[in-house]
Amino acid sequence: MTPSLDPILAGDPRALARALTEVENDTPVGRALLRALYPHSGRALTIGITGAPGAGKSSLVDRLAAVLRAEQKTVGVLAVDPSSPFSGGAILGDRIRMQSHASDPGLFIRSMATRGALGGLARATADLALVLDASGRNVLLIETVGVGQDEVDVVHLAGVVAVVLVPGMGDDVQALKAGILEIADVLVINKSDRDGAGRLEQELRAMLELSRRPDGWIPPIVRTVATDGTGVPELLTALRSFPAASRAASRWRRRLQDLLRDRLLARLIDPASLDHAAAEVAAGRLDPYAFLDSRLGLGPAWLDHLGIAVRSLSAALPFYRDLLGLPLSGIEEVAHERVRVAMLPAGPARVELLEPASEDSPIARFLARRGEGLHHIALRVPDLPAALDRLRAAGLRLVTDNIQSGAGGHQYIFIHPASAGGVLVELVQEKE
Repeated sequence: MTPSLDPILAGDPRALARALTEVENDTPVGRALLRALYPHSGRALTIGITGAPGAGKSSLVDRLAAVLRAEQKTVGVLAVDPSSPFSGGAILGDRIRMQSHASDPGLFIRSMATRGALGGLARATADLALVLDASGRNVLLIETVGVGQDEVDVVHLAGVVAVVLVPGMGDDVQALKAGILEIADVLVINKSDRDGAGRLEQELRAMLELSRRPDGWIPPIVRTVATDGTGVPELLTALRSFPAASRAASRWRRRLQDLLRDRLLARLIDPASLDHAAAEVAAGRLDPYAFLDSRLGLGPAWLDHLGIAVRSLSAALPFYRDLLGLPLSGIEEVAHERVRVAMLPAGPARVELLEPASEDSPIARFLARRGEGLHHIALRVPDLPAALDRLRAAGLRLVTDNIQSGAGGHQYIFIHPASAGGVLVELVQEKE
């Protein structure tokens, strides 16, 4: 059962902690919470703090949180740390490093482990940020694990990104190559009381002159000393000057890609099947490329849909759509088959509900003879004409002699139940 949203929306720390745990563990309750909380999100300013290990990111986050709390802003902190090789949890635990805020109800801190994810963030960071946003936090501070040149996922999550650098860490310019400089909306020279801060700032300004961003934004350079708070108010001003809303569409595009990838992978194969397939490949009994094709629907034939005959779409849809939660992608009438079809995607395949459009339609005759139920199964093939030639050569009995056009514009033929183990089988090929 989904917990009450009211305590979470009110920012209750205990309710918020429980919700974040459910979401981070990707439980059914966590997924239901994300759907319910999404309409309440989108109001917080999300600030990403990234940079190399030892740059002082945690100290900066601590000081930024203090300045924001002095302004009476509520703050959420997500600190991503390396994973323990034993427990899988966060090794460092920024809550320990930010003990001065432990009793502040306006500041919520959550440490999370990368759990093997690359890019400087954990896989669930975006989901946890959504929950904190919905809980009414005005500002979210997301501190990445110490990153290198290409671990730049924070730019796809945060509205504004600060890249933290320190003088005296070897060849400073080499440390700024590739993506890590390009994602910076604000450049921070922390520990700027050290020798070399001026030289680093000059090198940064020279690089910014040579590499103009497509959006025309020139990242400001701010010097800070996080240990005593020097420059932190100026850093916050610089972060607020970036038009964070301009990045929302691109952030969600990447987020949707990530969600689709994760959900599709989970639907295509479970860990036990993957372990079995790996063992079979290792033993030489399974072709890995044929295995991939079969899972992705690129093999010789794979399930396209199940056709279910119903007397009334309006009577059947509440079960499949409302109770089972299958989305309705459309209703279409196929005139020459005299049938109305409701299509409901179900993972990589779909369910098609078939309602007779006239008393003399094939579906009407099926209902009169057998009643409601499974009418046919449809298998998708990459080359329907070639499949038809093989069926004819084998002498199989066909319901339709020639390829027909059906709902959605796909091409199909039907194989008679007498040749298919008592089941009406449809072979389909999507319209190019």
